[in-house]
Amino acid sequence: MISLKNKNVLVTGGSRGIGKACVDLFFKAGADVAFTFQHAAEQAKKLTVGYSGSSKVKYYKMDLGKPSEIEEAIASIVKDFGNIDILVNNAGIWKEAAIDEMSLEQWNETMNINLTSTYLITKLVVPGMKKNNFGRIINIASTAGQRGEAFHSHYAASKGGMISLTKSLASELGRHNITVNCVAPGWVITDMTTDSLDDEATYKKVLGDIPLNKIATPEEIAGPVLFLASDLASHITGEILNVNGGSVLCG
Repeated sequence: MISLKNKNVLVTGGSRGIGKACVDLFFKAGADVAFTFQHAAEQAKKLTVGYSGSSKVKYYKMDLGKPSEIEEAIASIVKDFGNIDILVNNAGIWKEAAIDEMSLEQWNETMNINLTSTYLITKLVVPGMKKNNFGRIINIASTAGQRGEAFHSHYAASKGGMISLTKSLASELGRHNITVNCVAPGWVITDMTTDSLDDEATYKKVLGDIPLNKIATPEEIAGPVLFLASDLASHITGEILNVNGGSVLCG
């Protein structure tokens, strides 16, 4: 039912986890997809081999902590694809640190990668969307950005900032037929959460806090992302779509 044929999509952090699941779904929907990676070069290369058909998938190295590398990657993507119709700001980090032990370097690293990069990439992509009078921007935040998260205050702050950025840009860009929305996952089974969820006590506690009694798969986050990028969501903007199994019930 959802077709994104003739649409160009950029997914940051698309070589694994939620990002990879998004790349898969967008490709199946007929879109041409560019995705970025930082470390998993061989994995990114292998991924592109698995896609065949009329749509294309290409990968680009991007260190989200380096503005110059972001600019270079976006320029390459625009050169190869012509324009970016749909942007999914997905890449990010999640590291533990108590507030009285957290260094400024740790704080800045999380803010730069999770929030500042979202600002920079969006800033570079929006002019093309304005020119075409069309755009879909989906930011991947977190329940932590809504309720906070002990020992991850820098992460929660970055995702809270992303939520506020989403609402602000929805109001600013709506006149250009650009929607800006946010998907806020709870716990998801990815490489980023493996160490925590491998602990049996943590796993049981997490599961006990989720009314649906299951932890999301990356595909269960990618589905709502695809929906927000489609014509089915053409009149939705500034929305925070919670995908957490009922663990955090907020509007």
